[in-house]
Amino acid sequence: MSPAAIQSEIPMRGATRAVAEAALRILVVIANYGTRNLPYLQVLLSEYRRMPFQIDMVVLSNVPKDFGPGIEVQVGLPNANPWSLPFAYKPLLARRSKDYDLFIYTEDDVLITERNIRAFLRATEVLPEDHVAGFIREEVSAEGRHYYSTIHGRFHWEPHSVMRLGQFTFARFTNDHSGCFMLTQRQLDRALASGRFLLGFRQGRYGYPETAATDPYTQCGFRKVIGISHLDEFCLPHLPNVYLGKLGLEKSLANREIARLMSLNPAGEITGPLFKTETGLENTWRWDKQHYEPAREDVLALVPPQTRTVLSVGCGSGETEERLVRKGIKVVGIPLDCVVAVTAMARGIETVAPDLGAARRQLAGRQFDCIIFADSLHRFEHPTAVLEVYAGLLAPTGTVVVSAPNFNYVAVIRDRLCGTLKLRAVKREGGFARYGFHVTTFAQLRRWLQAAGLTSIKWSPEVPARFRSFDRLTAGGLRGVLIEELVLAGSRP
Repeated sequence: MSPAAIQSEIPMRGATRAVAEAALRILVVIANYGTRNLPYLQVLLSEYRRMPFQIDMVVLSNVPKDFGPGIEVQVGLPNANPWSLPFAYKPLLARRSKDYDLFIYTEDDVLITERNIRAFLRATEVLPEDHVAGFIREEVSAEGRHYYSTIHGRFHWEPHSVMRLGQFTFARFTNDHSGCFMLTQRQLDRALASGRFLLGFRQGRYGYPETAATDPYTQCGFRKVIGISHLDEFCLPHLPNVYLGKLGLEKSLANREIARLMSLNPAGEITGPLFKTETGLENTWRWDKQHYEPAREDVLALVPPQTRTVLSVGCGSGETEERLVRKGIKVVGIPLDCVVAVTAMARGIETVAPDLGAARRQLAGRQFDCIIFADSLHRFEHPTAVLEVYAGLLAPTGTVVVSAPNFNYVAVIRDRLCGTLKLRAVKREGGFARYGFHVTTFAQLRRWLQAAGLTSIKWSPEVPARFRSFDRLTAGGLRGVLIEELVLAGSRP
């Protein structure tokens, strides 16, 4: 493509300059600690060398290395902790902020191609100035199956974030980490002006390297969005493929969610969320609700064997519920939102509106042998009222299974005594409105169930393996502080 063609493809807007292919100046900074990832780093360097741009490359390293002519190596850690190396890009970009049109920071195993750079530049031209186009990472199995490793756990698409701008449709995915970022010169200037770009070595909700790679989004006033209409152009191979079989959503399921986002009409439908899935606690997402949660064996253990119909309130991607479907059980889910609902549906789960009132109306006249509140009941402002309303759908001999964190767990007690976890504000009047959850204990869950008339109560006292010897020594007397997740089942007498 000629320089003139590129200039016509990327229209002028404000200070975001359209630049000819040969004149686009890019600074690429790559963090590489030790030698383990050198094979991946060489792949990255070869890819950048092939690009038709003016690219300067700097490798951040803890020891001297030689990558040949044209590759600058900056040796040294910001402090004694090895995990501080990724933060070394910050003063480097600040010093050279006027020398380049585009800045790329990346870990040493995330492959960025020319196609990705062009997609970023096109997206930047149509996005609001406080939005930045981001990327998601993917891995490929030996059988050729693609998995988006960015899509896992507590992270999720925000249905109300969908924007249609020019040829693009964008949406917000809450995982800001993709092992890299791109910023134009104008965006970097804005980040520096925020006064928070140069924040040093630390961790918060993310770990150390993830904090470094996400600071432009989380600290500098930007909102990261993904170009879902051109998703392949915003996908980056994670070369080690270390997350295969551990986390990540398979591409065919992810494509269903993207199609759902693309078809949304938020003004005319209920999209969710069912409740606030992120807690308001600072520096931890330990108790955020997981949208892509592995199957909960502890919950399944309390589903009665004679169960033929199940209602799951707060259904995510449906791995727990799929286990029941495979047994021939009819499962209906009230999903966390309308996007993750399609993944649950692909697993054989019927879904209704992600709204308690609308779902209850849709389910009028139906009965269920078991109703599951997996990590969800304590996220409603009035748990007892929710139980009472939905107990009306319970068969006469039916069971309600509830799971929630144990805030009397020994590690939680330790953190509270050390001052690293403060729950007092959560318990105060108005605490739920700010933090989005109730502090739960065995006694609290039992009270909620009993208040709803479910007075025949069982619980699943699954003690973690590391505490079982101690549990035996104490004859189960301290079991209430050894269990991290509480699971109770209640039924009518």
